[in-house]
Amino acid sequence: MKASFHIFPWSLAGVLVAAVAFGNPTMLPQHPGYPMGKAVDPVNGQSLANDPGRANAVGEKALNGAAAFDDRHVAQQLPISDQNQRLLEKPGAGILPKVQGPQIVIDPPVKEATKVQASPQ
Repeated sequence: MKASFHIFPWSLAGVLVAAVAFGNPTMLPQHPGYPMGKAVDPVNGQSLANDPGRANAVGEKALNGAAAFDDRHVAQQLPISDQNQRLLEKPGAGILPKVQGPQIVIDPPVKEATKVQASPQ
């Protein structure tokens, strides 16, 4: 039992290290880059930007890209059914739609009620 307290954390750490070591940077999402441009390190001459030469994401293109980012997986893909073929108009939430053919009338659950006067004692 005591050995499992040592084996499990070390094996988990090994898996995490391997995942980082074998990570494929080409699978990461593409982005427009950072505004650092062609800045270089004065000591060893390496580029300081993650994507040197790429422009910063500004303006209308950045706003449109951010707005359209989730469109693919959040759009509803509702199946066509026989009930939807009768629809003439969808007025909105809380209002029954107008349909072709007989209209369904839904009566309120309570027709009348009596009012009770409170009598504190």
